Amino acid sequence: MKLYSFSRSSAAYRVRIALALKGLSYEYASVNLPKGAQYQPEYSAINPQNLVPVLDEGNQLLYQSLAIIQYLDEVYPEPPLLPQDAFGRSRVRSLALLVACEIHPLNNPRVLNYLTGKLGISEEQKLEWYHHWVKAGFTPLEKRLADEPETGRFCHGDAPGFADCALVPQVANANRFKVDLSAFPTIVRINDECLKLEAFQKAAPQNQPDWD
Repeated sequence: MKLYSFSRSSAAYRVRIALALKGLSYEYASVNLPKGAQYQPEYSAINPQNLVPVLDEGNQLLYQSLAIIQYLDEVYPEPPLLPQDAFGRSRVRSLALLVACEIHPLNNPRVLNYLTGKLGISEEQKLEWYHHWVKAGFTPLEKRLADEPETGRFCHGDAPGFADCALVPQVANANRFKVDLSAFPTIVRINDECLKLEAFQKAAPQNQPDWD
């Protein structure tokens, strides 16, 4: 198994967490995004989207972080990352999608670089954009996690799972860009619980071979 990854990619970070929670070993193939390695012909042949992650299972290539995590949960079912009941699975997916679809795309480096490059906005305006969309997404996420009885030590119950794989990288990005998270105590608490676990520590950006 080979994972095409980059240390600071939050999408790749999600998959690294899932792999670590499953106890699966893999070859780490670094794709240096800031240096444009994703646009080289050899990588474009692997992923026409020029994005990470891609998981190579030897005879097939898997794309999109949440789809990859669900694949891992289906093929390597222990420990499970999704609940057994249909409602629980729907809830967990919706929490993960809130992060992956509503927050992350607006804060992706491709978007931020377009804002500062093509549209010519300032670094200060870029940070204002970033902070706005993180807070706009974290506000309903915090309310759900704080109010819904299914929340436990982690996003769903007392074992880490699918939604936590999405949450932790987004919190890491928010901290990197110095977003004030004081209004989101449940998110911070769950993130702190996750970071106590070896799997999350192993998957962290600073613990990857291409960290700089």
